[in-house]
Amino acid sequence: MSNTPPPLETLSALEVRPRRPWLASSIRLWGVFFILCFGLGYPTLNRYDPRKALPDSASYARLATDGPGKVEGYFRFRILTPYLVRPLYLLAKGRVRSWDALLFGFLLVNSFFVASTAILLFRIGYAQLGNYSVSLVGALLYLLNFTTPNAQLAGLVDAAEGFFLMAVVVCLFLEKWWLLPVAGILGALAKESFVPFSVTIAATWWFSSERFRTHRLSAGFWIACMATLQFVTVTVLQSSILGRLTWPWSFVRGLDSHANHLMVFAASLVDKDSWYILIWLLPLGLLRIRQFPHPWIRASAAASFLGLLLNAYHTLPGVAGGVGRCIFSVAGPLLSLSTAAYLCETTPGSQTQTPSGGPGARPHSARDRLLV
Repeated sequence: MSNTPPPLETLSALEVRPRRPWLASSIRLWGVFFILCFGLGYPTLNRYDPRKALPDSASYARLATDGPGKVEGYFRFRILTPYLVRPLYLLAKGRVRSWDALLFGFLLVNSFFVASTAILLFRIGYAQLGNYSVSLVGALLYLLNFTTPNAQLAGLVDAAEGFFLMAVVVCLFLEKWWLLPVAGILGALAKESFVPFSVTIAATWWFSSERFRTHRLSAGFWIACMATLQFVTVTVLQSSILGRLTWPWSFVRGLDSHANHLMVFAASLVDKDSWYILIWLLPLGLLRIRQFPHPWIRASAAASFLGLLLNAYHTLPGVAGGVGRCIFSVAGPLLSLSTAAYLCETTPGSQTQTPSGGPGARPHSARDRLLV
């Protein structure tokens, strides 16, 4: 009888290797994420009413039921989520017993967007790290962040903005330039802040990526197309709702709070509501962030700084939470994956799973692993 001890179980040995096509496994995992999101947002159905706790939520609810003509301020222009909610609300009305039918519609739509963001995050994480378990931890950390149940799943429109920002990252990662305008238009319909964030992310990625040098003109063309179509979308949307020609710069001037912008900027750095979101995500995420693509890091940093500036421009003193939500929308996926890599002590390519072709198969590149 051999005295050789059994092999130790490693993290890679415990991982579940994909045996089905990537699309089937992604759909299955997306379904799990969707159910988790529905559970996280369940308290809005009959535990508390976010329309009473969050004035923004009340405006979006009115937009879903009564249309933009009954909504004041810039909330009326954020039509994508409320318009998706409306048919679900009409179908659920009188059929969901003690649940609030309107909030049920919001929860379904927002759960769809958050689960979709998580699955894209998971695929990007595996493409970069080559490790399913760590990528899954990153996606779960994203779902369990403070802002997910308290903002993205609480009758607001942040979930749609976060999803389309992640979609922009995937387009840049895969170099699918022609998809940028599609994500740009839909994101502009979700929330107007998506426009400067997406353009900043794409432009920063374009300038800082060495891989883009061989396709500099084509990539720049599609990024310019995205920005142009977003400009047209915002102009047409706001003009049609207001009944007069409205240029985006007029809208931007109207957002000026006329407060002391420097004081608001300084106050946002110590805003407790924002630190509920960032208290663990930011410090842990920064510890391993250098192992991710530098263009993604620079793009997220540039968009986060832009969020600080925009918050200082339009926020009144004493209004809390805006900066944390902005940073989470633009950098939350990257920070979540980086935090997972730190907690699991993983480096890029370590413990990479054996490709489906067998031990002798050619290792997948990061882009290939995105579709494994």
